[in-house]
Amino acid sequence: MKIQKEIIEFEKGKSFKLFAPSLKNCFFWHYHPEIELVYVEAVNGIRHVGKDISAFTDSDLLLIGSNVPHLNFDYGIQTECQQLVLQMRESFLQNIILPVPEFENIKNLLERSYLGLSFSGETKNTVVEKLQIIKDKNSFESLVGLIEILQILADSTEVKELNKEDTRIKWFLNDKIRMGTIYDYIHENYDKKPNVNEIAKIVSLSTPAFCRYFKKQTNMTFTDFVNNYRINQAKIFLLKDYSVTEVCFQVGFESLSYFNKLFKQHTGETPSEFKKKHFKPIEINGRIGVITKETACNK
Repeated sequence: MKIQKEIIEFEKGKSFKLFAPSLKNCFFWHYHPEIELVYVEAVNGIRHVGKDISAFTDSDLLLIGSNVPHLNFDYGIQTECQQLVLQMRESFLQNIILPVPEFENIKNLLERSYLGLSFSGETKNTVVEKLQIIKDKNSFESLVGLIEILQILADSTEVKELNKEDTRIKWFLNDKIRMGTIYDYIHENYDKKPNVNEIAKIVSLSTPAFCRYFKKQTNMTFTDFVNNYRINQAKIFLLKDYSVTEVCFQVGFESLSYFNKLFKQHTGETPSEFKKKHFKPIEINGRIGVITKETACNK
């Protein structure tokens, strides 16, 4: 569960690979020198890129730079989840992009990707469509399609930098604590009362040392992280049509008013507003159901 270097293999004669991994219950906190473009589609999930830990709803499109540690985006997701991952050879920027003056914007994009870039709106929709198309193209056409995708990303204003500082692997190499153990503890206990003294003991640290370590790794206190995790789980239950009151206690809060307040702080919406916006009942054969990716695809 410690941070790992992923060894990526490419087909001979190809500058990149595009595939659909599924890890889900595997905690894969890793890095690699290859720049990576990831599209993930799920009801709700958590992204952990560098020091940024944040949530996404429905889907996310991310460009992750060379040697930036990140967690697999389907980790811990209990609902349906789909991913598309595109990884470029380590030499892609140096050999293909840098020598071509017309690729100046793409060069700047790839050089900035060490911050972790999340794309939204029409940019995300367009890029995902093009990723689906190049899956079935020959080597040359798929490379041309990738350049087009990178140009779209380079020109986009629908982008958010996830980190404000360099979090490439050199920053994390001294980490001897198993973040996976901490994640697993939180996942197993978020609906109860996660105890900072207990998890500190599990990873063989004093409580003050654990708190310093955790804050350094995540830019969050342990309590803030647990509450963030609870809010993300709450979104999942809301989208499964649980009532706000049920969800409040289901994810470990003891006060409905505090749950409502914290949910709005994290999402900008109350739980009721979030559910009204994202939960969409539909009528199937005279019965009320819920729109899922499966039913949506069959429409």
